[in-house]
Amino acid sequence: MRGDGGLYKRPGSCVYWCSYYLRGKQHRQSTGETDEKKAGKFLKNKLKEVHADEIGARPFVGPQAQRIRVSDLLDALEGDYKLRGKDSPQFKAHIKPVREYFGDRRALDVSAEVVDRFIASLLEETPEKHAKAPATVNRSTQLLRQAYALAIERRRLSSAPHIRHLSEGGNARQGFFADHEFRAVVENLPDYLKDFARFGYLTGWRRGEIASLRWEDVDGDLIRLRGENAKNGESRSITAEGELAELMERRKKARQVKTKDAVLVASLVFHHDAEPIVDFRKAWATACRMAGISGKLFHDFRRTAVRNMVRAGVPERVAMTISGHKTRSIFDRYNIVSERDLRDAMQRTQTYLIATAEEEAKRKPAEMRRLN
Repeated sequence: MRGDGGLYKRPGSCVYWCSYYLRGKQHRQSTGETDEKKAGKFLKNKLKEVHADEIGARPFVGPQAQRIRVSDLLDALEGDYKLRGKDSPQFKAHIKPVREYFGDRRALDVSAEVVDRFIASLLEETPEKHAKAPATVNRSTQLLRQAYALAIERRRLSSAPHIRHLSEGGNARQGFFADHEFRAVVENLPDYLKDFARFGYLTGWRRGEIASLRWEDVDGDLIRLRGENAKNGESRSITAEGELAELMERRKKARQVKTKDAVLVASLVFHHDAEPIVDFRKAWATACRMAGISGKLFHDFRRTAVRNMVRAGVPERVAMTISGHKTRSIFDRYNIVSERDLRDAMQRTQTYLIATAEEEAKRKPAEMRRLN
Protein backbone atom coordinates (compact mmCIF):
# COMPACT_ATOMS: atom_id res chain seq x y z
CA MET A 1 0.00 0.00 0.00
CA ARG A 2 1.14 3.57 -0.67
CA GLY A 3 0.63 6.82 1.22
CA ASP A 4 1.58 7.50 4.81
CA GLY A 5 0.65 3.96 5.84
CA GLY A 6 -1.93 1.27 5.58
CA LEU A 7 -3.21 -2.10 6.73
CA TYR A 8 -3.37 -5.34 4.80
CA LYS A 9 -3.54 -9.09 5.23
CA ARG A 10 -1.18 -11.59 3.72
CA PRO A 11 -2.80 -14.39 1.70
CA GLY A 12 -4.04 -17.14 4.00
CA SER A 13 -3.41 -15.09 7.16
CA CYS A 14 -5.94 -13.56 9.52
CA VAL A 15 -3.37 -11.22 11.12
CA TYR A 16 -3.19 -7.64 9.92
CA TRP A 17 0.12 -6.22 8.68
CA CYS A 18 0.92 -2.54 8.35
CA SER A 19 3.16 -0.57 6.03
CA TYR A 20 4.65 2.90 6.53
CA TYR A 21 7.47 5.05 5.18
CA LEU A 22 10.51 6.37 7.00
CA ARG A 23 13.16 8.48 5.23
CA GLY A 24 11.77 7.40 1.87
CA LYS A 25 11.97 3.69 2.68
CA GLN A 26 8.92 1.48 3.04
CA HIS A 27 8.67 -0.68 6.16
CA ARG A 28 6.30 -3.62 6.65
CA GLN A 29 5.51 -5.05 10.05
CA SER A 30 3.04 -7.44 11.58
CA THR A 31 0.62 -5.79 14.00
CA GLY A 32 -0.02 -9.12 15.73
CA GLU A 33 -3.75 -8.28 15.69
CA THR A 34 -6.67 -9.97 13.99
CA ASP A 35 -9.04 -7.12 14.88
CA GLU A 36 -8.89 -4.31 12.30
CA LYS A 37 -9.59 -1.62 14.90
CA LYS A 38 -6.73 -2.77 17.15
CA ALA A 39 -4.44 -3.12 14.11
CA GLY A 40 -5.34 0.45 13.12
CA LYS A 41 -4.36 1.64 16.59
CA PHE A 42 -1.00 -0.14 16.24
CA LEU A 43 -0.38 1.59 12.88
CA LYS A 44 -1.41 4.95 14.34
CA ASN A 45 1.22 4.59 17.09
CA LYS A 46 3.84 3.64 14.51
CA LEU A 47 3.07 6.74 12.46
CA LYS A 48 3.47 8.86 15.60
CA GLU A 49 6.91 7.31 16.14
CA VAL A 50 7.83 8.05 12.52
CA HIS A 51 6.74 11.67 12.93
CA ALA A 52 8.74 12.02 16.17
CA ASP A 53 11.82 10.76 14.36
CA GLU A 54 11.27 13.16 11.45
CA ILE A 55 11.14 16.21 13.73
CA GLY A 56 14.08 14.97 15.81
CA ALA A 57 12.07 14.43 18.98
CA ARG A 58 12.77 10.69 19.39
CA PRO A 59 14.66 8.17 17.21
CA PHE A 60 12.46 5.63 15.49
CA VAL A 61 12.84 2.01 16.60
CA GLY A 62 12.06 -0.36 13.74
CA PRO A 63 11.11 -4.03 13.99
CA GLN A 64 14.65 -5.17 13.07
CA ALA A 65 16.19 -3.15 15.90
CA GLN A 66 13.78 -4.71 18.36
CA ARG A 67 15.10 -8.17 17.55
CA ILE A 68 18.80 -7.34 18.04
CA ARG A 69 20.43 -8.91 21.09
CA VAL A 70 23.45 -7.71 23.03
CA SER A 71 25.20 -10.89 21.93
CA ASP A 72 24.69 -9.77 18.30
CA LEU A 73 26.39 -6.47 19.08
CA LEU A 74 29.32 -8.23 20.75
CA ASP A 75 29.66 -10.64 17.80
CA ALA A 76 29.91 -7.66 15.44
CA LEU A 77 32.47 -5.96 17.69
CA GLU A 78 34.61 -9.11 17.84
CA GLY A 79 34.52 -9.34 14.06
CA ASP A 80 35.58 -5.70 13.79
CA TYR A 81 38.48 -6.24 16.21
CA LYS A 82 39.67 -9.30 14.24
CA LEU A 83 39.63 -7.40 10.96
CA ARG A 84 41.68 -4.62 12.54
CA GLY A 85 44.14 -7.08 14.09
CA LYS A 86 43.25 -6.05 17.66
CA ASP A 87 41.73 -9.34 18.80
CA SER A 88 44.09 -9.68 21.76
CA PRO A 89 43.83 -11.88 24.89
CA GLN A 90 43.11 -8.70 26.88
CA PHE A 91 40.17 -7.91 24.59
CA LYS A 92 38.74 -11.42 25.07
CA ALA A 93 39.20 -11.23 28.83
CA HIS A 94 37.37 -7.89 29.11
CA ILE A 95 34.49 -8.82 26.80
CA LYS A 96 33.83 -12.13 28.59
CA PRO A 97 31.98 -10.66 31.64
CA VAL A 98 29.85 -8.52 29.31
CA ARG A 99 28.69 -11.62 27.45
CA GLU A 100 28.10 -13.54 30.66
CA TYR A 101 25.96 -10.80 32.22
CA PHE A 102 23.89 -9.59 29.28
CA GLY A 103 23.69 -12.83 27.29
CA ASP A 104 20.74 -12.76 24.87
CA ARG A 105 19.10 -9.73 26.45
CA ARG A 106 17.52 -7.44 23.84
CA ALA A 107 19.80 -4.50 23.08
CA LEU A 108 16.89 -2.05 23.40
CA ASP A 109 16.09 -3.33 26.89
CA VAL A 110 19.50 -2.31 28.25
CA SER A 111 19.08 0.93 30.18
CA ALA A 112 21.51 3.02 32.21
CA GLU A 113 20.16 1.34 35.34
CA VAL A 114 20.83 -2.12 33.89
CA VAL A 115 24.40 -1.10 33.07
CA ASP A 116 24.83 0.24 36.60
CA ARG A 117 23.76 -3.14 38.00
CA PHE A 118 26.34 -4.81 35.75
CA ILE A 119 29.04 -2.46 37.06
CA ALA A 120 27.98 -3.11 40.65
CA SER A 121 28.21 -6.89 40.07
CA LEU A 122 31.83 -6.53 38.91
CA LEU A 123 32.78 -4.32 41.85
CA GLU A 124 31.21 -6.69 44.38
CA GLU A 125 33.39 -9.12 46.32
CA THR A 126 31.83 -12.58 46.70
CA PRO A 127 33.05 -16.00 47.89
CA GLU A 128 33.12 -17.08 44.22
CA LYS A 129 35.04 -14.13 42.79
CA HIS A 130 37.25 -11.18 43.65
CA ALA A 131 36.02 -7.63 43.16
CA LYS A 132 37.25 -5.98 39.96
CA ALA A 133 39.18 -2.70 40.12
CA PRO A 134 37.45 0.38 38.60
CA ALA A 135 39.99 0.46 35.76
CA THR A 136 39.22 -3.18 34.90
CA VAL A 137 35.47 -2.49 35.01
CA ASN A 138 35.96 0.47 32.68
CA ARG A 139 37.71 -1.73 30.11
CA SER A 140 34.61 -3.97 29.95
CA THR A 141 32.07 -1.13 29.84
CA GLN A 142 34.19 0.55 27.18
CA LEU A 143 33.71 -2.50 24.95
CA LEU A 144 29.96 -2.46 25.60
CA ARG A 145 29.93 1.22 24.60
CA GLN A 146 31.90 0.44 21.45
CA ALA A 147 29.50 -2.37 20.55
CA TYR A 148 26.54 0.02 20.64
CA ALA A 149 28.46 2.73 18.78
CA LEU A 150 29.31 0.26 16.00
CA ALA A 151 25.64 -0.76 15.70
CA ILE A 152 24.59 2.90 15.45
CA GLU A 153 27.30 3.58 12.87
CA ARG A 154 25.98 0.68 10.80
CA ARG A 155 22.37 1.89 11.25
CA ARG A 156 21.30 -1.22 13.13
CA LEU A 157 20.34 0.87 16.17
CA SER A 158 19.53 4.53 16.57
CA SER A 159 20.52 5.04 20.21
CA ALA A 160 22.55 3.58 23.07
CA PRO A 161 22.12 3.57 26.85
CA HIS A 162 24.19 5.88 29.00
CA ILE A 163 27.22 3.91 30.20
CA ARG A 164 29.01 5.51 33.12
CA HIS A 165 32.81 5.66 33.39
CA LEU A 166 34.18 5.02 36.87
CA SER A 167 36.83 7.31 38.29
CA GLU A 168 40.31 5.85 38.09
CA GLY A 169 41.79 8.55 40.29
CA GLY A 170 44.66 7.20 42.32
CA ASN A 171 44.76 4.09 40.16
CA ALA A 172 47.93 4.97 38.27
CA ARG A 173 50.79 2.92 39.67
CA GLN A 174 53.84 4.79 40.86
CA GLY A 175 56.19 1.81 40.61
CA PHE A 176 59.57 2.06 38.93
CA PHE A 177 62.98 0.53 39.40
CA ALA A 178 66.18 2.11 40.59
CA ASP A 179 69.14 0.64 38.71
CA HIS A 180 70.39 -1.36 41.71
CA GLU A 181 66.90 -2.82 42.25
CA PHE A 182 66.70 -3.87 38.63
CA ARG A 183 70.13 -5.55 38.78
CA ALA A 184 69.20 -7.37 42.00
CA VAL A 185 65.98 -8.80 40.55
CA VAL A 186 67.65 -9.88 37.29
CA GLU A 187 70.39 -11.62 39.25
CA ASN A 188 67.75 -13.85 40.86
CA LEU A 189 65.75 -14.65 37.74
CA PRO A 190 66.19 -17.94 35.85
CA ASP A 191 68.76 -17.67 33.04
CA TYR A 192 66.13 -17.77 30.28
CA LEU A 193 64.42 -14.68 31.77
CA LYS A 194 67.47 -12.50 32.48
CA ASP A 195 67.83 -10.98 28.99
CA PHE A 196 64.04 -10.87 28.64
CA ALA A 197 63.91 -8.56 31.70
CA ARG A 198 66.92 -6.51 30.54
CA PHE A 199 65.23 -5.88 27.20
CA GLY A 200 62.10 -4.60 28.97
CA TYR A 201 64.15 -2.36 31.27
CA LEU A 202 66.07 -0.80 28.36
CA THR A 203 63.23 -0.35 25.85
CA GLY A 204 59.99 -0.05 27.83
CA TRP A 205 58.32 -2.62 25.58
CA ARG A 206 55.41 -4.63 26.93
CA ARG A 207 55.90 -8.22 28.05
CA GLY A 208 53.83 -9.66 25.20
CA GLU A 209 55.63 -7.53 22.65
CA ILE A 210 59.02 -8.78 23.82
CA ALA A 211 57.85 -12.40 23.83
CA SER A 212 56.61 -12.08 20.22
CA LEU A 213 60.00 -11.08 18.74
CA ARG A 214 61.32 -13.50 16.12
CA TRP A 215 64.70 -13.56 14.42
CA GLU A 216 63.03 -12.67 11.15
CA ASP A 217 62.13 -9.36 12.85
CA VAL A 218 65.84 -8.58 13.40
CA ASP A 219 67.87 -7.07 10.56
CA GLY A 220 71.41 -6.29 11.68
CA ASP A 221 71.07 -3.84 14.54
CA LEU A 222 67.47 -3.00 13.61
CA ILE A 223 64.74 -4.67 15.70
CA ARG A 224 61.19 -4.46 14.37
CA LEU A 225 57.94 -5.05 16.25
CA ARG A 226 55.09 -6.13 14.00
CA GLY A 227 51.82 -4.23 14.20
CA GLU A 228 49.82 -7.37 14.99
CA ASN A 229 52.01 -7.92 18.06
CA ALA A 230 51.84 -4.33 19.31
CA LYS A 231 49.09 -3.34 21.73
CA ASN A 232 48.29 -0.16 19.77
CA GLY A 233 48.34 -2.06 16.46
CA GLU A 234 51.20 -0.01 15.01
CA SER A 235 54.59 -1.46 14.08
CA ARG A 236 57.75 0.24 15.35
CA SER A 237 61.51 -0.24 15.31
CA ILE A 238 64.50 0.34 17.54
CA THR A 239 68.24 0.05 16.98
CA ALA A 240 70.49 -2.03 19.21
CA GLU A 241 73.11 0.17 20.85
CA GLY A 242 75.42 -0.35 23.83
CA GLU A 243 74.00 -2.76 26.40
CA LEU A 244 71.11 -3.65 24.09
CA ALA A 245 73.56 -4.60 21.32
CA GLU A 246 75.45 -6.83 23.75
CA LEU A 247 72.16 -8.41 24.79
CA MET A 248 71.25 -9.24 21.18
CA GLU A 249 74.65 -10.85 20.63
CA ARG A 250 74.00 -13.12 23.63
CA ARG A 251 70.61 -14.04 22.20
CA LYS A 252 72.21 -15.08 18.92
CA LYS A 253 74.51 -17.44 20.80
CA ALA A 254 71.53 -18.80 22.76
CA ARG A 255 69.54 -19.50 19.61
CA GLN A 256 70.70 -23.11 19.38
CA VAL A 257 69.32 -25.44 22.06
CA LYS A 258 70.90 -28.84 22.53
CA THR A 259 68.65 -31.72 23.57
CA LYS A 260 69.31 -35.44 23.97
CA ASP A 261 68.10 -36.18 20.46
CA ALA A 262 68.91 -33.08 18.43
CA VAL A 263 69.98 -29.47 18.25
CA LEU A 264 67.01 -27.11 18.02
CA VAL A 265 67.18 -23.67 16.45
CA ALA A 266 64.80 -21.23 18.17
CA SER A 267 62.75 -18.96 15.93
CA LEU A 268 62.02 -16.65 18.86
CA VAL A 269 64.61 -14.16 20.15
CA PHE A 270 63.56 -14.88 23.74
CA HIS A 271 62.62 -18.46 24.53
CA HIS A 272 62.73 -21.23 27.12
CA ASP A 273 64.44 -24.23 25.54
CA ALA A 274 63.18 -23.10 22.11
CA GLU A 275 59.61 -22.78 23.46
CA PRO A 276 57.71 -19.47 23.85
CA ILE A 277 57.93 -17.63 27.16
CA VAL A 278 54.38 -17.45 28.48
CA ASP A 279 53.68 -17.18 32.21
CA PHE A 280 56.55 -16.45 34.60
CA ARG A 281 54.71 -14.91 37.56
CA LYS A 282 56.11 -17.45 40.06
CA ALA A 283 59.68 -16.95 38.84
CA TRP A 284 59.22 -13.19 39.02
CA ALA A 285 57.78 -13.28 42.54
CA THR A 286 60.62 -15.51 43.72
CA ALA A 287 63.27 -13.22 42.20
CA CYS A 288 61.73 -10.13 43.84
CA ARG A 289 61.53 -11.85 47.21
CA MET A 290 65.17 -13.00 47.03
CA ALA A 291 66.22 -9.48 46.03
CA GLY A 292 64.37 -8.03 49.02
CA ILE A 293 61.99 -6.06 46.80
CA SER A 294 58.20 -6.11 47.15
CA GLY A 295 55.28 -4.72 45.18
CA LYS A 296 57.15 -4.44 41.88
CA LEU A 297 55.75 -5.66 38.55
CA PHE A 298 57.44 -6.46 35.27
CA HIS A 299 55.28 -3.69 33.78
CA ASP A 300 57.14 -1.23 36.04
CA PHE A 301 60.08 -1.59 33.63
CA ARG A 302 57.89 0.30 31.16
CA ARG A 303 57.53 3.27 33.48
CA THR A 304 61.20 3.08 34.37
CA ALA A 305 62.34 3.13 30.73
CA VAL A 306 60.19 6.18 29.99
CA ARG A 307 61.54 8.02 33.01
CA ASN A 308 65.15 7.11 32.16
CA MET A 309 64.81 8.25 28.54
CA VAL A 310 63.31 11.60 29.54
CA ARG A 311 65.98 12.13 32.20
CA ALA A 312 68.66 11.32 29.62
CA GLY A 313 67.36 14.13 27.43
CA VAL A 314 65.65 11.97 24.79
CA PRO A 315 62.95 14.07 23.05
CA GLU A 316 59.53 12.99 24.31
CA ARG A 317 58.26 12.25 20.80
CA VAL A 318 61.17 9.86 20.23
CA ALA A 319 60.71 8.25 23.67
CA MET A 320 57.02 7.67 22.89
CA THR A 321 57.97 6.02 19.60
CA ILE A 322 60.41 3.65 21.31
CA SER A 323 58.08 2.67 24.15
CA GLY A 324 54.99 2.50 21.91
CA HIS A 325 52.86 5.12 23.65
CA LYS A 326 50.22 6.32 21.22
CA THR A 327 48.68 9.10 23.34
CA ARG A 328 50.40 11.83 25.31
CA SER A 329 48.11 11.37 28.32
CA ILE A 330 49.22 7.78 28.93
CA PHE A 331 52.87 8.71 28.34
CA ASP A 332 52.59 11.48 30.95
CA ARG A 333 51.19 8.96 33.45
CA TYR A 334 54.32 6.86 33.02
CA ASN A 335 56.74 9.80 33.10
CA ILE A 336 56.11 9.99 36.83
CA VAL A 337 57.94 12.14 39.33
CA SER A 338 59.96 10.17 41.88
CA GLU A 339 60.99 11.17 45.38
CA ARG A 340 64.50 11.76 44.04
CA ASP A 341 63.11 14.09 41.36
CA LEU A 342 61.34 16.10 44.07
CA ARG A 343 64.45 16.15 46.26
CA ASP A 344 66.61 17.29 43.33
CA ALA A 345 64.12 20.05 42.55
CA MET A 346 64.18 21.35 46.12
CA GLN A 347 67.99 21.16 46.29
CA ARG A 348 68.33 23.08 43.02
CA THR A 349 65.87 25.68 44.31
CA GLN A 350 67.85 26.05 47.55
CA THR A 351 71.09 26.36 45.62
CA TYR A 352 69.53 29.09 43.47
CA LEU A 353 68.19 30.99 46.49
CA ILE A 354 71.56 30.82 48.30
CA ALA A 355 73.41 31.98 45.18
CA THR A 356 70.91 34.82 44.74
CA ALA A 357 71.29 35.92 48.38
CA GLU A 358 75.08 35.84 48.12
CA GLU A 359 74.98 37.88 44.93
CA GLU A 360 72.74 40.47 46.56
CA ALA A 361 75.01 40.57 49.64
CA LYS A 362 77.99 41.34 47.39
CA ARG A 363 76.07 43.94 45.47
CA LYS A 364 74.83 45.95 48.49
CA PRO A 365 78.25 47.16 49.77
CA ALA A 366 79.14 48.31 46.26
CA GLU A 367 75.85 50.21 46.01
CA MET A 368 76.43 51.79 49.46
CA ARG A 369 79.89 52.98 48.39
CA ARG A 370 78.46 54.60 45.29
CA LEU A 371 75.85 56.40 47.38
CA ASN A 372 78.47 57.68 49.81
